[in-house]
Amino acid sequence: MTHHRKRKRAGASLVAASTAFLLAAATSAFAGEIIPTSEVRVEVDVIAKGLDHPWGIEQLPDGALLVTERSGALRLVRGGEVSAPVTGLPPVTASGQGGLLDVALARDFADSRTLFLSYTARGDNGLGTAIARARLSEDGSRLTEVTEIFRMNRFSGTGRHFGSRISVSDDGTLFFTIGDRGEAERAQDMDDHAGAILRINADGSIPADNPYADGGAAAEIWSKGHRNPQGLDIDSETGVLYAVEHGARGGDEVNRPKPGQNYGWPEISYGRHYSGAEIGVGTRAEGFEQPLHYWDPSIAPGGMVVYRGDMFPEWDGDLLVTALKFQMLVRLDLDPETGEVLAEERLLKGDYGRIRDVRVASDGALLMVTDEGNGEILRLSRAPASSN
Repeated sequence: MTHHRKRKRAGASLVAASTAFLLAAATSAFAGEIIPTSEVRVEVDVIAKGLDHPWGIEQLPDGALLVTERSGALRLVRGGEVSAPVTGLPPVTASGQGGLLDVALARDFADSRTLFLSYTARGDNGLGTAIARARLSEDGSRLTEVTEIFRMNRFSGTGRHFGSRISVSDDGTLFFTIGDRGEAERAQDMDDHAGAILRINADGSIPADNPYADGGAAAEIWSKGHRNPQGLDIDSETGVLYAVEHGARGGDEVNRPKPGQNYGWPEISYGRHYSGAEIGVGTRAEGFEQPLHYWDPSIAPGGMVVYRGDMFPEWDGDLLVTALKFQMLVRLDLDPETGEVLAEERLLKGDYGRIRDVRVASDGALLMVTDEGNGEILRLSRAPASSN
């Protein structure tokens, strides 16, 4: 496969001196494994272990890592050492698929120390997804000024399909996901936050240019008809928003959520119910958008990132999607003009267990977490040139 269309980056095979700290942090007693791919040899290093079902990961400006554990702890990882739980978190309910879920940094984090957390909260009618804003202390040991800025408008007793990935845009607004909560019809209820991509300001207020800011649906909604999106990212170069979501039996989807659009669940789907019964009216219907890509059988996608980095210029602009059921990292080669998926490559299949999230580090390496009781942080970097 050739990639003449990819924009080449200067110094792509070298790690910039300014990010040497990350390489030092990645050094550990765990031996790296060299794995060939279609275009480049990669090295996978385990840089931390012992995490309890890690769900989200972010790199801080100094190279340390923040990692959420679904059971309710936020950890700081530096040089392979996992900290005690960060104190001051909002009340989190770990139940079923819920708990402490994603973490995202404000655009001005280096100055403000502001971050955002998504988590499962308990209310009068059961459980639901919430978003909080907080400040991380300089030593990374505690949160202060913790404020809940969003709470979904209908709680329920089910313990599944909470979403709940966060992506912060250049203008400081937050995009985030909420699944249908296991009650499919809610994804088509325009007054219900379930089954949606949502957008709010950093203080929880409604952006004036939201599609329903003036009425017609819940004002936080950006797009509807999503089953359970757990991957979300904004392309830093094009500004395009991408989401990946779980289907039922088949029908996992990659979408480009656009304001006011409906992506069809459960009226259309490329999957079937777990019973084998058909879903809705088929794969297409008027008024519903088509996915950019879908999988059948399901790979059970987790997190997703648009690759923009110096380490792998061959992957520039591609989507990288983690998979839980198939235990792998999927690379989707995108045409930059049309957004069409040109090819799919499956990496690390079965080698490291259920991969939950993926982020691009400051030096262009990939950081991933595994959804296990003894969860790991993996670093995927460019392998040294072969001596053969």
